[in-house]
Amino acid sequence: MSMSPADARYHLARIVGLIRRGLASLHTRGWRATLQRVGVHLRRQPPPRREPLFVPADTPFAPFAVPASDEPVASIIIPVYNHARHTLACLRALSAHPPAAACEILVIDDGSGDETGDWMAQVEGLRYHRRAENGGFIAACNDGLRLARGQYAVLLNNDTVPQPGWLDALLDTFAQVPEAGLVGAQLLYPDGRLQESGGIVFDDGSCWSYGRFESAEDPCYASLRDTDYCSGAALALPRALFEELGGLDTRYAPAYYEDTDLAFKVRAAGRRVLVQPASRVVHDEGTSNGTDTGSGIKAWQVRNQSVFADKWRTALARQLPAGSVPGPALLHRGQRQVLIIDEAVPRPDRDSASLRQFNLIRMLLAGGAHVVFLPTRGEHGGAATEALQALGVEVWHAPWMKSVGAWLRAHGRRFQVAMLVRHHVAHECLPLLRRDAPQARTVFDTVDLHYLRERRGAELAGDPRLARSAERTRASELAVMAATDVTLLVSAAEKEQLAIDAPQVRVELLSNLHEVAGQGLDWAQRHDLVFVGGFRHPPNLDAMQWFIGEVFPLIRQRLPQVRFHCIGADVPDSLQALAATQPGVQVHGYVPDVVPWMAGGRIAVAPLRFGAGVKGKINLSMAHGQPVVGTHCAAEGMHLRDGQDVLVADSAEAFADAVVRLHDDEGLWRRLSANGLRNIAHHFSMDAARATVARVFLEPERSE
Repeated sequence: MSMSPADARYHLARIVGLIRRGLASLHTRGWRATLQRVGVHLRRQPPPRREPLFVPADTPFAPFAVPASDEPVASIIIPVYNHARHTLACLRALSAHPPAAACEILVIDDGSGDETGDWMAQVEGLRYHRRAENGGFIAACNDGLRLARGQYAVLLNNDTVPQPGWLDALLDTFAQVPEAGLVGAQLLYPDGRLQESGGIVFDDGSCWSYGRFESAEDPCYASLRDTDYCSGAALALPRALFEELGGLDTRYAPAYYEDTDLAFKVRAAGRRVLVQPASRVVHDEGTSNGTDTGSGIKAWQVRNQSVFADKWRTALARQLPAGSVPGPALLHRGQRQVLIIDEAVPRPDRDSASLRQFNLIRMLLAGGAHVVFLPTRGEHGGAATEALQALGVEVWHAPWMKSVGAWLRAHGRRFQVAMLVRHHVAHECLPLLRRDAPQARTVFDTVDLHYLRERRGAELAGDPRLARSAERTRASELAVMAATDVTLLVSAAEKEQLAIDAPQVRVELLSNLHEVAGQGLDWAQRHDLVFVGGFRHPPNLDAMQWFIGEVFPLIRQRLPQVRFHCIGADVPDSLQALAATQPGVQVHGYVPDVVPWMAGGRIAVAPLRFGAGVKGKINLSMAHGQPVVGTHCAAEGMHLRDGQDVLVADSAEAFADAVVRLHDDEGLWRRLSANGLRNIAHHFSMDAARATVARVFLEPERSE
């Protein structure tokens, strides 16, 4: 396929942008850090790697034990009829990788004539129940439900091999999604291909196994999603709800369509039906009943389609027409679809911009939107990507996303809103969006005004080259604002600046988004000073060089026992070397969980000498009741009052005085702690942002 003008402009803008940002990075970060950053942007992205499938050893039977509990959270109900070796493999898998949740395992024998009875009697911890006569799958499952004691009932076929973590992923979904009524696993063939990632029901009652024979890692199938039904081979639902719904409907006896009917009953009761791809179960399809619908038990599948269609005729009128080819656009047709384009997926444990973006995504999902994330680098972000998928975000990456242009050609018409994050991403992608998603409202998320931050850094350094670079950034940012429908800013101070620089631009304030964590430890139990911030961000590096080199020695003279904890990823060697010369300084680097430092440190410092936007490090500390000493630059746009919510100082001597005063003054500390919590609740909580998020993303324009 020849390259279109829009694609050519995208690639040219990307190359020019990389060169410009590379030159600026050389000047501010040095050549090693710059080469690393350029390499990240240019390297070919490898496909994601899932853990290999667990396969239990096929050895002769010998007694063993399975997980058991007298107070189970989950009751795993396994109906069986012969095929003892499949049942053995299933139980061995449960034994080899027991769930974290307390559970019981019930094998309901529907009259087997093979080794099933002899073997099951020797499995320690197993609850084995033999039915008086063969009644079929539905009867066996309903017997298991009557015997179950857990909070959740889990149906599991005996011809399955549940993978490590499968049950906990199902149960965690109920905690994450309070409206969930039924959650099913992603079913895999033994070779790892998808058998089903949820099922689709058409308007005639026929069904489609979504994703059949595709890769389980394909972004179309890899995220939590509402689905029409989940196969009874591996699903969970609250036992009380299962009982309230009357178990599996016996009109479908002996088998087929009972799981589809169950899902429709769950939805009719006002609950959601979800497929959870983080729960993986290998299913040897057809072991029990074959795959031929023309004979044997499998023939009931044809008969029961008409039974199901008669029962659910009204509900089926809302389903996709038979003959449709389901895909993400069709499956989410009833939702507002929002596209987010950024360089990479957010990593909320590493920087405040990522935390803001992650919480915005949570708000969009809670508002009923379907969110799609497109990282222009094309990389699978490992745990960060999986965290978004677990929320229900459709995250694309290589090799399924070959290029931004090709992806937008295929998917652009789906979206009502497209958000572009950071000016260089927006500059590169806007021509593609105009071509492939002209109907979408375009939102430019500045994160902060880059040109303002760069201008201040140039002024501090007295560097004309940085000043010229800041002006080029200003031109780029203002051009993007003029070309998009809405610009998101994070502070009132930036809004005032933009009213001067670009008064015609439509602006909305969407500041940092935090949950109010609470007070944390009390004053007497807290110790030391804390700073949190990643060191790829030049203002953070400058702040720490100044604080460790000039401010902390003055503090240490008056508080000789106090220690300073510097936390953040990508610490350069120069800062490590400086810290080594100062007693009491501990550089921790990246810390996966900063909450103990926020809840246990007495004071947070924010010694930023240049920057822009809203400072997440201040928000994070205040959300945990930790008072802050910062510069005027750090406190800008944060709705903070010196002496009431924060202490503000700009010189080394004044900053040290403020830290010592706050460290020793319990009354002042308590006032700042309480007022900081109120500041977060009023200005930076998700409740405070709800109206703006609805207006920008969730409410259609009159012309839509």
